[in-house]
Amino acid sequence: MGGTVMKVFLKSMCDGNTGCAAYKITGAECFLAFICVAILAALFFPNLNSLASVAFVGSVSVLAYCSLLWILPVTKGGSGDGIAKKAVLLTGSMTRIRDALGGFEILALAFRGHNLVLEIQGTLPSSQKQPSKKAMWRAVKISVILNILCVYPIAIAGYWAYGDRMPVDGGILLALAAFYEKKHIIRGLCVLITINYVCAFQIYAMPTFDNLERIFVTKRNEPCPRWMRSMIKLFFGGLTYFIAVTFPFLPRLAAFIGAIGLPVTLVYPCFMCLAIKKPPRFSPTWCLNMGLGSVGTMLTLVFLVVALWSLIDNGFEANFYNP
Repeated sequence: MGGTVMKVFLKSMCDGNTGCAAYKITGAECFLAFICVAILAALFFPNLNSLASVAFVGSVSVLAYCSLLWILPVTKGGSGDGIAKKAVLLTGSMTRIRDALGGFEILALAFRGHNLVLEIQGTLPSSQKQPSKKAMWRAVKISVILNILCVYPIAIAGYWAYGDRMPVDGGILLALAAFYEKKHIIRGLCVLITINYVCAFQIYAMPTFDNLERIFVTKRNEPCPRWMRSMIKLFFGGLTYFIAVTFPFLPRLAAFIGAIGLPVTLVYPCFMCLAIKKPPRFSPTWCLNMGLGSVGTMLTLVFLVVALWSLIDNGFEANFYNP
């Protein structure tokens, strides 16, 4: 995603001139540029606890670009001629059901739990009087509120402004790049999004770095030196780049892959509570967790079927090694 945004940035520099040097830069080169920036930044942060400033910068950047993503379409008033045909569901009843369930899946993915919530909570100070779970619970509530303020205005403003002219790949960013005349604002927007992706890369990659360092320490029975930590991050960056170039179509599988990961939020916490606390059978706590876990399991299966159905019905092009 970071490389794709950098490609949009370079194309906006050319302003439609296909002979421009920046226009000829390939997707693989943009991917390489992004991973180099991300790994260079990763070299300065040894552990998850050191990423507080990175998380803050990423939060500010995401609030800034999400605000711009809905403010710009509202001020512009839509696509080129100011008229956007509204997207209409197809008449077939099964297609309506599929699209409606697909919409619910997007909502579930947008508000799923953070995959590293336990690792992040582990960086907070904790005591018997002030356990870390209280601070983490406040943080989760604030993050959900901010998520709502970011996601819903974009969805409403984007649909109002562009309707069915919204690109399938790239979403509202590519729509803005195509219809908005002030390219310097688009370039600034791309910079903000790239900063956010670089920050997110640090947070999601850090557990992998820690695990690789743990393997080294366990096998060698000695502290991991700085040069080895840097080599681990460079190796991970190269592996990530290889996967991104090999499977550049992964964003199109986001709904299917996201449905596979939904149990982490909708199912596992409920059954973990039952396994750890062992409430009496048919007690309110047991019924609540068993009910929510069962509903989460059914929703995950339904969303998997819907995502696979959409891929089969709409067609899918696997462009290996051609980002």
